[in-house]
Amino acid sequence: MKAAIIGGGIGGMMGALFLSRQGIDVTIYEKENRLGGRLSFIERGGFRIDEGPTIVLLPEMLQQMLDEAGISRHDYELTACDPLYSIHYRDGLTYTKYPDLNRQMEEIQRVFPNEAEGFKRFMKEGKMRFEIGKQAFLEQEFSNPREFWTRNNLRKLLKLKPYQSVQKLMSAYFRDERLQAAYSLQTLYIGGDPFHAPAMYSLVPFSEHEHGVFYLKGGYASLVKVLERELERRGISIQLNSNVAKIIKTGQRVTGVETAEGEQHYDAVIFNGDFPHLTSILDQPVKRSFVPSSGCVLLYFGLNRVYKEANVHQFLMGGNFAGNMKDVFERKQVPEDPAIYAFHPSVIDDSLAPAGKGVLYTLIPVPSDTSIDWKNQRDWIDQLITRLEQDAFPGLRETIEWMEIRSPGDAETFGLFKGGSFGIAPSLFQSGVFRPQVKPYPLENLYAVGASIHPGGGIPIVMQGARLMAEQLLQDRSGKGVNVHA
Repeated sequence: MKAAIIGGGIGGMMGALFLSRQGIDVTIYEKENRLGGRLSFIERGGFRIDEGPTIVLLPEMLQQMLDEAGISRHDYELTACDPLYSIHYRDGLTYTKYPDLNRQMEEIQRVFPNEAEGFKRFMKEGKMRFEIGKQAFLEQEFSNPREFWTRNNLRKLLKLKPYQSVQKLMSAYFRDERLQAAYSLQTLYIGGDPFHAPAMYSLVPFSEHEHGVFYLKGGYASLVKVLERELERRGISIQLNSNVAKIIKTGQRVTGVETAEGEQHYDAVIFNGDFPHLTSILDQPVKRSFVPSSGCVLLYFGLNRVYKEANVHQFLMGGNFAGNMKDVFERKQVPEDPAIYAFHPSVIDDSLAPAGKGVLYTLIPVPSDTSIDWKNQRDWIDQLITRLEQDAFPGLRETIEWMEIRSPGDAETFGLFKGGSFGIAPSLFQSGVFRPQVKPYPLENLYAVGASIHPGGGIPIVMQGARLMAEQLLQDRSGKGVNVHA
């Protein structure tokens, strides 16, 4: 059996590895001159920093997926972040999260002394919700929606409280709005509004404490070379600079792809791109509109020093988190008082810059799908650097050797839907059974994988989606259930 994968992002690469282990002859078509998609580096003069994802969550799931794809644990190195990260508030307060719950309780008692019981309830109930969500939703796909709408699933779904927002759920545990923000901002990891994203996404802040926050040595994007070596070792065909202009179909069956080299015939086609773009190459009627995730302005710095006293991950909150989120998701304007995420991996990894120097990555959530001219926001960016300098990195301006900027416009040019950095938004009706599935249309042999496909965004979750896709394809081929790691 021959299969084509359109797109060499993490979902496409993992899908190819899962399928090839089952004897499928796979060809990857990638429009860029490299594999990896959003998982890539900014490299300049001996400096290297992740361009896209940085925070490694769900480490056990990540390792399990790589194990099942045939990747040895000797090929990469995960380092636990301790502390997990710090959150700086505009009133001068700093709250730090730790992997050890005893230390966390001490921090809660120090910073928010009246919130300890709420934190205990959050962790206890979060453990129950995580087990339900993982088994019933993350590890299942719903290409046949009737398999979702069962009495058992509905009972489980109600325990995840999808009718509430993440922020609303956090207000049931914490009275202080600053602490509510500390445990709801994680929806921004996947481009979601914490004041509207369903409460099932509260599994993320729970998981940070339960499973830890990790760093992949050399940068998250170093995983691309690990996967690429294994793809090449297995003889999987990788066609770079190869844009697929059309998916060929006859009736209800896909028969291949068309590139500049002509038509190539395949028994199955897998789309690994932002899902809304699939209709343009499939010649499929658009039956549904999608809302993109938030966009990002990203600032990358090469520094002439390392801030050794800093945490690897930090969040700099604005004075009004609710107002900030309204700017991003409702008013669709440049945030007046934005939250900033800062990533300074040089604290624990000296391989990223010349000796004695460091790298810094900052991400600011901003609106997607707007006409904002991000190239004309130099004063706003200058204010961001001032915030970074005042709140976390003293003397920053004097240490900067170079800076690069990426905006939602750059993301859209790269191929991200309407400039959203995380696929389609994780809203209620774009989650779970309502999200595009690994078998998105009633076509015999068309499949999909990626951040916009169930189970959703985040590197380990996309890997899990690749596994679900491979299992569905193999099940369709054999007429019975198949485990891709068997």
